[in-house]
Amino acid sequence: MPTPSSVARGFIEEVLNQGNIEACGKYFHEDMVEQVPMPGQGPGLKGLKEMLTGFRATFPDIHWTIEEQIEEGDKVVTRFEWSATHQAEFFGVPATGKPVKTWGMVIDRLEGGKIQDTRIIMDSLGILIQLGAVPMPGA
Repeated sequence: MPTPSSVARGFIEEVLNQGNIEACGKYFHEDMVEQVPMPGQGPGLKGLKEMLTGFRATFPDIHWTIEEQIEEGDKVVTRFEWSATHQAEFFGVPATGKPVKTWGMVIDRLEGGKIQDTRIIMDSLGILIQLGAVPMPGA
C-alpha cells in the first residue's frame, strides 16, 4: 500500500506538473470530498477534474514544488509553492501574462491508498495582488 506522502507526491508530479488530468483517478476516489472547494467547483472526482482543467488553462506552465510534508496515519500535510504565467481569466481577472508565485498547504486523508478528502489553503489574495486586481496593502 502506498504511503499518504507518496500518493500526494505522485499526484503533484503527474497531474499538476505534467498536466495529466485524466490520471486523477489513480490518486483520488470517485466520491472524493473537497473540504474547501474552489468557487464553482462541482462535487467528487468529476468536479476536481473540471476545476484542474480550468486552472491549467489559466496557468498552462504551472509548476508545483513540495517544500515540506508531514505524515501521520492516513493523513499527509503538504506545504507547497507554485509558479506560473497568467494566460486566461482567473476569478474575473483577464489574462495579464504576468508571472505568479504563491504558497499553500493541503491536507489529504487517504482510504485504501487513494485520497478520500482533501483541504487546500492557498494564498489567493497574494495571487490577486500579483495580477494587479487588488492593490498592495499600504499602496
